[in-house]
Amino acid sequence: MSEYINNREYRQKVLKGLITELHGGKSTDEIKPRFEELIQGISPAEISEMEQSLIMDGMPLEEIQRLCDVHAAVFKGSIEEIHRVKKPEEIPGHPVHTFKLENKEIERLVNERINPHLEAFKTNGVRDNPDNLAEDFGLLWNIDKHYLKKENLLFPFMEKYGITAPPKVMWGVDDEIRALIKETRNIIANYKNDRDQLVKKAGETVTKILDMIFKEENILFPMVLETLAEDEWVRIAEESHEIGYCLVEPGEKWKPAKTEILEKEKQKVDIPSNNGYISLETGILLPEEISSMLNALPLDITFVDKEGAVKYFSQGKERIFPRTKAIIGRQVQNCHPPASVHIVERIVEDLKAGRKDHEDFWIRMGEQFIYIRYFAVRNEKNEFMGVMEVTQNIRPIQGLTGEKRLLEDK
Repeated sequence: MSEYINNREYRQKVLKGLITELHGGKSTDEIKPRFEELIQGISPAEISEMEQSLIMDGMPLEEIQRLCDVHAAVFKGSIEEIHRVKKPEEIPGHPVHTFKLENKEIERLVNERINPHLEAFKTNGVRDNPDNLAEDFGLLWNIDKHYLKKENLLFPFMEKYGITAPPKVMWGVDDEIRALIKETRNIIANYKNDRDQLVKKAGETVTKILDMIFKEENILFPMVLETLAEDEWVRIAEESHEIGYCLVEPGEKWKPAKTEILEKEKQKVDIPSNNGYISLETGILLPEEISSMLNALPLDITFVDKEGAVKYFSQGKERIFPRTKAIIGRQVQNCHPPASVHIVERIVEDLKAGRKDHEDFWIRMGEQFIYIRYFAVRNEKNEFMGVMEVTQNIRPIQGLTGEKRLLEDK
């Protein structure tokens, strides 16, 4: 046992050293042989635990992220497929099967459209090639749905099992890819005969995307398949449609082998007192009435309790930001990209301490003008109960002029 502990401690020490060398400017190729030797004979799960430990020791997330490219380079020749009697990822409709279908479509888009168009543009400079690339990268933006499902459905369950480092690192890389796609599309839309700039940015984007596909297929998916229970995969499959799919949809609904847990959940019925009514300060309402009222509002509401756990979100017809039921109970810090966590923590702290009663932001998203407001929720004794986020597209309101006093026929 002591030998096992010492080996893990030794690997941890070496891993810290490798990260330091990467930070100092050494290349992936220089680090790869030693990293490969370090992880020989251990599983992706243990590597994840090592990274998690480094983060717990105070290692910045950005430093851990430097290992991603080294992971990919080493695992291409070292990961062995995990043999199971029945492989869930091979069953149509299973979330991992769908994730893999999406990855294949992304690879097909890159290899059969983007790369040929990019090569023709690079070598010939044909006038209409930027238009081809504009269409290609428009399709490529569908990858956002793939990443949103990963971040809002897979990551919450991983966190429940204590696997927090890989989601944070991968979310950061997802955001880098999103930014690269946006930059490339912007260059195409405002093309000014700078062929080299476009070729470089587009090439960097597709390379990063293909690397992420490899990391998902060889690190993330084996890890979650080993960890998550069947009833959790059922929930993920059911909620995936709320976010949508990337370039392809599952051909059929997944039918798990065991459904007892799911059936028990469906049979649970809470019978509140007072004939089902909930007594409020200014009236009484049925739970269905409360839910329907909140969902009818032309804005999104999310409530985080005083412990920082997400407890509720409304489900309006046109959500601005995606939400799935998997976030219920999740810590609010884990619901945001690593780069913006410090802002979230600052907002909550200011509201909780009473330094502010609300905090407001406004951003542009395409044709929408989004107004985001955070309110401190306090009870009659002025005790802090949590934070309510209210998000609304106020573009229609900005366009109002004059007065409207008459009903319309439709």
